[in-house]
Amino acid sequence: MGRTGLQLTLFGLLLALATTLPNKGDWDIYSFHINSTVTSRYATTVITSRVANRMDESREIEFHVRIPKNAFISKFKMLIDGQEYDGVVKAKEQAQQEYTTAVSRGQSAGIVSSVGRTLEEFKTSVNVAAHKKVTFELTYEELMKRTHGKYELQIHARPMQPVKDFKVDVYIHEKAGISFIDVKGGLSTKALANAITKTHADKQAWVHFYPTEDQQKLCDSCGEEGMNGDLVIAYDVNRDTTLGDIKKSDGYFVHHFAPAGLSRISKNVVFLIDQSGSMHGRKIEQTRIALIHILNDLAEDDYFGLIAFDGAIIHWKKELVQASSENVESAKTFARRIRDRGATDINQAVLKGASMLNAHPREGSASILILLTDGDPTTGETNLEVIQSNVRRAIADKFPLYCLGFGFDVNFKFLEKMSLQNNGVARRIYEDSDADLQLKGFYEEVATPLLTDVTLIYSGGTNLTQTNFSTYYNGSEIVVAGQITDNDIETFSPQVVAISGTRRMTFSGTNTSVESTGTESDGQIQRVWAYLTVKQLLEKELQLSGPEKNKVKKDALELSLQYSFVTPLTSMVVTKPPGENSDVLHKPKEGEKPLRRSHHSHQHPTVLHSPPRVVAVPAHAPVRPTRRPKLPKRITQHATSASPVAATTAAPLLHRFLLKTESRSPPLCFDIKGAALLKLLHHPSRELQVNGELDSITNGGFTKIVIHFTADQHVEVTTTGVTVREGQTVTQHTGQDPITVGSMVVIRRDKEIDVAAGDVRLILLIHNKNGDEFLWPVIRQKPNATDTEGLLALTPAAYKEVQQVSLTKLKIKEQEIDATSAAAVDYGIVFPITMNCWLMSAESALQRRPDDFFVAQL
Repeated sequence: MGRTGLQLTLFGLLLALATTLPNKGDWDIYSFHINSTVTSRYATTVITSRVANRMDESREIEFHVRIPKNAFISKFKMLIDGQEYDGVVKAKEQAQQEYTTAVSRGQSAGIVSSVGRTLEEFKTSVNVAAHKKVTFELTYEELMKRTHGKYELQIHARPMQPVKDFKVDVYIHEKAGISFIDVKGGLSTKALANAITKTHADKQAWVHFYPTEDQQKLCDSCGEEGMNGDLVIAYDVNRDTTLGDIKKSDGYFVHHFAPAGLSRISKNVVFLIDQSGSMHGRKIEQTRIALIHILNDLAEDDYFGLIAFDGAIIHWKKELVQASSENVESAKTFARRIRDRGATDINQAVLKGASMLNAHPREGSASILILLTDGDPTTGETNLEVIQSNVRRAIADKFPLYCLGFGFDVNFKFLEKMSLQNNGVARRIYEDSDADLQLKGFYEEVATPLLTDVTLIYSGGTNLTQTNFSTYYNGSEIVVAGQITDNDIETFSPQVVAISGTRRMTFSGTNTSVESTGTESDGQIQRVWAYLTVKQLLEKELQLSGPEKNKVKKDALELSLQYSFVTPLTSMVVTKPPGENSDVLHKPKEGEKPLRRSHHSHQHPTVLHSPPRVVAVPAHAPVRPTRRPKLPKRITQHATSASPVAATTAAPLLHRFLLKTESRSPPLCFDIKGAALLKLLHHPSRELQVNGELDSITNGGFTKIVIHFTADQHVEVTTTGVTVREGQTVTQHTGQDPITVGSMVVIRRDKEIDVAAGDVRLILLIHNKNGDEFLWPVIRQKPNATDTEGLLALTPAAYKEVQQVSLTKLKIKEQEIDATSAAAVDYGIVFPITMNCWLMSAESALQRRPDDFFVAQL
């Protein structure tokens, strides 16, 4: 299947995940407006949804939208029966009471959750009386970031049903003049193309998107549930060779610096490529493809190095060489031969790369170090703080380090901190079909350095955001904000000093005036300053420790509260009518798990809050047994929560299961003897059931998994294909084309089968042992309901070691249980690994009778 087909399939998968919502048939979203205003690259977007309850009794009505990850929510309100209810931003500690109250009432937890690469979800709900209406209004703000020579405003439309009055209005005003504007995204093509009007007049541009109800059902990502896709407005502004654009208002200024007409400078770049065993399969293939493309794009006056690493360092050349055609071809041959194997020694790899750059200084050039890895360090130096200290000392602020974290197993926080400490950034590479293009796209952002050692100086300025930048790249932009001392524009004098090749350049204000933004955007420049300051303080807080860390965190919190930004340090308490619980909404951090939500009766709407951190193992957290020998490979947890993972010993018909823990403690393990039919996931509030048949030979996996979606819709999965039963109709599928059964979507990709059913997502992995293939299920998105049952619905184990002798006792729920040290294979990841565990009886590990997990038939 081609890339376009796969993208459409994934789009359909997102749609399927969005369709199972409470009581949708009882709602009528009669108006849905998105209004976005962009002034001087700062976007303020307001989403207004007007919903009517057409029923003869009260109903819980949900507001559910997606917003850009880079944005801060700043306002939310509901209008019900003439009464306005506003969200209030508080420190998270102050919002804790709402959370504690909700949990004590047995209500579920949720967050403003991360969705994919660029989006976050916002959800809330409220009871609406019979034949009454509610208006939801959400405002979010973001500073546009320039990459590849353009800004992109992303608007996601998913009203959950066709809407009679649906409008998207975008207005852009740039005093520098708009050089071009384009509309892209899945909602701009085919059936919806003629619903878009675009007007461009020098300094202003308008985009209107008014699809009819019929159009909302006919586009590629549309259906009976309406639209589910992106509208992306791309534009850039006119530029010159001077200081750029400086806007001021009410004693604050914002400076956008991206001079045109500069010559590129040559670069020295070292690529560090993780080839450890966990990079097996598609990851290493996509890395090779991307690397070959990148090598093709090197300029002849560039110098480069290439290091592959696992537990050892594999040099292509031990020093930097010029990017001649001969050297590039040799490097491409080396790249094609990179094979996955062994452990992960990040410390040694980064130090070797830094050493290569330090040994080859070239006047007038820019040096760059790029690390690509998918895991934690597992050999050599494995202490993360020691590695960060070593790297910082080796680089010594001489060049930036960019860390690319491949997939969700990677410890992204570790990479992010290490990048920020060394003037770079970290970027997650999503494990999708276009991962090679993501890698290449990132490289293109830093491929053409134009200036180095950039310093922005503001005489008469104070409370400045970051003013020193190691490198300015073609297609990007540097933004600085601050206050003008005593609001005295006469004493305010901006200047930029930088190195271009071998010459020092000064950009002064002789040809640039500091423009006042006027009354139409009063307060906006100040909000841009606050937005940028909070973002940079949060990055700084990640790098610091002790009193300095606390001071920076305090400053970021105070600004977040002052400007009503929902940041990782604040919560928005959504006030509701009397008798209903307030929702507590947070901004997630990169890598946090999606929300889990339960729908209760209409009289008791759900409360949203971030899940207790003791419940789930983070996707990047290594699980290492204490006082046990280190294993050669990374140990991670893929699933949404710590779900059991099967393994086998050599004894016939003996199946060993792992039950992950809520910390870095070793998992528990227990055995089930004989072939068995197991309850994997049952959703009591609807008909969804997932059952599995354990293999009758010694490999320990499942020969068959059956998913019952409704009374007459069933999907049977084996290693050889998928069988769909709808009533009396039976269809066999053996290829990789997407399969749709009602609102369930099944996609097979090589050795993975992806199943999305409403608010549930399963991955069925296909493993091979001794020539026999078997299945193993991993839950990637748990059902919203809290009353789900089955092995995949188990929460992580929690225990304490109370005795360390030949026979260990573990304390679980006040009960002391005998446990022995054992080993098991983790089949819940693509490339199984052996790990240590505490072996005990199934009843002790599960804290209930094992019979509860057996079924009479699939």
